[in-house]
Amino acid sequence: MNFETYERLLFERRPDGVLLITINRPEKHNAADRQMLAEFTRVWKDVAADDETRAVVITGSGRAFSAGGDLGEEIEKLNDFPAVVKTLEEARGLVANMVDCDKPVISAINGPAAGAGLAIALLSDISIIGEDVAFTDGHVKIGLAAGDHSVIIWPLLCGMAKAKYLLLTAERIDGREAERIGLVSKAVATDQVLTEALTVAGQLARGPKYAIQWTKHALNNWLRLAMPAFEASLGLELLTFFSPDAKEGMSAFLERREAKFD
Repeated sequence: MNFETYERLLFERRPDGVLLITINRPEKHNAADRQMLAEFTRVWKDVAADDETRAVVITGSGRAFSAGGDLGEEIEKLNDFPAVVKTLEEARGLVANMVDCDKPVISAINGPAAGAGLAIALLSDISIIGEDVAFTDGHVKIGLAAGDHSVIIWPLLCGMAKAKYLLLTAERIDGREAERIGLVSKAVATDQVLTEALTVAGQLARGPKYAIQWTKHALNNWLRLAMPAFEASLGLELLTFFSPDAKEGMSAFLERREAKFD
């Protein structure tokens, strides 16, 4: 498989069939612009089709995993129906393609993650996070319904009560708390995140390929059952792009002030 067409993702083949993917826009904390969102969507099909890959580790360059959508671009989508439709298609594709990729994926969450980056971090089969890494699903803070991944996976990971609390309040938690409530697989010292993820990936890559892939496939049927809830949440999220709350929320964030919602 030729990965040279990617601009925002770097690829490195490691021993035993481990493919290391690095989200590479460090000057913007790996925020997902249009190019990156498109690559987030299609990379999982390419990984699935790559015969040399037996396990994947995905991490971020610099000090962030991926700081979510590029709000400078996101605010341009307000009341722009064609742009919102494209976003819907990419967000749906990202989640569906991750669910359908039978290669095991390990996220090495080395720094802040939000938006599409957080979707990849938590939809990965195994998530390794730095103990001091803090994150939140901050959709409601910018006037958007939480829809790009959280409804499909958070209740399964940490339970409905915790999922509702965290998504409705947008409270920040760190890696230790995320591990405690089951939102991630494992928290380690932040400087050991990538090492631990590569170790786990190597173990899986050396294991029985079909047993591991088909176990993942069977487990992901829980996510396939939740697809209608995800589709509803995604549609409602993108509907809020046409609300005054989204305009105020995004503007306040970019202007570094407190939002005032009606």
